[in-house]
Amino acid sequence: MRIIRFLKEWTLPCAITLGTVVYLLFRWTPVLDKAGDVMGPVMEQALPLMIFLTLFVTFCKVDFSQMRLHRWHGGVLLAQAVLVLLAMGAAYLLRAHADQKLLAEAVLTCVIAPTAAAAPVVSGKLGGNISTMTTLTLISSLLAALMIPAVFPLLEKAAHMTFWAAFWIILQKMVTVLVLPLQLGWLVRHWAPKLHAWVVAQPNLGFYTWGCALSINMGITVKNICDSGLTVWGLLMIALASLLICFVQFGLGRGIGRAWGEEINAGQGLFQKNTGLAIWVAYIYLSPVASIGSGFYVLWQNIVNSIELWAHDRAVARASKS
Repeated sequence: MRIIRFLKEWTLPCAITLGTVVYLLFRWTPVLDKAGDVMGPVMEQALPLMIFLTLFVTFCKVDFSQMRLHRWHGGVLLAQAVLVLLAMGAAYLLRAHADQKLLAEAVLTCVIAPTAAAAPVVSGKLGGNISTMTTLTLISSLLAALMIPAVFPLLEKAAHMTFWAAFWIILQKMVTVLVLPLQLGWLVRHWAPKLHAWVVAQPNLGFYTWGCALSINMGITVKNICDSGLTVWGLLMIALASLLICFVQFGLGRGIGRAWGEEINAGQGLFQKNTGLAIWVAYIYLSPVASIGSGFYVLWQNIVNSIELWAHDRAVARASKS
């Protein structure tokens, strides 16, 4: 019972640890090489499926009548745009210094990425509004689809992709991962009431499927870090830079939300990022090394989420006792 309770309380750290340990086990055990060659592509295919299921379960709980614009949405999106301009300016000014430019580009990928599709899941666990968070996720994804192909070619002229080609690819990724489960959730809500009632009655189903997705994502992230070829010092600098911007976005989002009584939603909206898209952007426009910043960001944002969930659960437990 204690083990089960521990797993429930610390789902995200357990998922991170499991994904890391399993990948390193396959990497460092020669006898598992063939099994790893088979399982690697399977896990990469399973990741979008797990994310899809997570969002479908979450969107079944969305009140579509509440999906409208709020003032705090504008504050979060404006903050994201300002951070992108600052990171872009730093990368441009440091273009003559390769190592420093790489750090600035790693930070840029972390701030230009849209709000994570799973942000409503964590926000809902913390007592936030899933419906308004879903609205922000959609708008943030559209903003990123506009900013990414406009910003990165200014830094790297060698990017072989036009604005509209990149825009449609990003939009297609967002539709597959975000819009389709949202539509399916709406259809189930209105046309399959028994299935909808069962899904809604499982309060942690979406959170646990997200834990499975995170475990797979962490294994892929560790693989990218191991294959980066960077020195320990280089990895440490990128890790610290991504940690710093994680706290900046978290604190800034919380501060924006506090002004409108939406501290939880705004904090999650600005700081929890679609790191999968950020890694893809780095590979297309910059270099695989720049994607390591987003890889570390996966770790930091989920550690912060774990601490938030732990503190929230303790506060709820104390309130119920009193």
